[in-house]
Amino acid sequence: MAVRTVRYGKNDFTISYTLLNRDCGNTILFLHGWGSNKELMRQAFGKYLDSFRHVYLDMPGFGKSPNDIFLKSVDYAEIIRIFLDETDMNPSVIVGHSFGGKVATLLNPQCLVLLSSSGIDVPKPFSVKTKIALFKILRHLGAGKLRNFFASDDVKGMNRGMYETFKYVVNESFDGNFASVKGKALLFWGKSDSATPLWTGEKIASMISGSSFTPMEGDHYFFLDERNARDIAKAVEINCIN
Repeated sequence: MAVRTVRYGKNDFTISYTLLNRDCGNTILFLHGWGSNKELMRQAFGKYLDSFRHVYLDMPGFGKSPNDIFLKSVDYAEIIRIFLDETDMNPSVIVGHSFGGKVATLLNPQCLVLLSSSGIDVPKPFSVKTKIALFKILRHLGAGKLRNFFASDDVKGMNRGMYETFKYVVNESFDGNFASVKGKALLFWGKSDSATPLWTGEKIASMISGSSFTPMEGDHYFFLDERNARDIAKAVEINCIN
């Protein structure tokens, strides 16, 4: 593991990252989802794709890359772009899971690999809408400190900056961003995914011209299954090596 501090705007961001297969000519970047970290992605794909130099990093606010300020998805993309420029890395393939899929899309690689990416608005269940409405009422009555009681597991214990980031990015629509993808795009989805349902993957695939869409057995973390990870890696080797 290594760390590098990059300057974006008026702030410094310390990025924790890991490299595998350092001497390979092709580079592949892995971006984790919300609440996750680089180790999860390495666990899934570290023993595959031997012809690529692997770059695993913790995005700001996750794993060992700290952050306490509000960021948008585009800010994450720019921070990572600066990191890649300063470390002289130019990944031809970027793999993004969930929130990492949105950031990967903004980075516009030659070959984009989305694993149950977020970015499509999913209607909230009635119980969640009720919970949100109740929290807003209590907040106006001065009970804002009850946030952790009402918060989902995705945000409990987060600092204010990351909580505001979550509230923003979870409601971002990426329809236009997906539609503007011009390179190769491989989409893989868990058939039983409840966080980013299968229909959202089908919708994204319909927006990206020439993309491929592969449903796989499993939930939002379907790629942790060894068979699925191996099949994803094979597809990358076949479609994403120049």
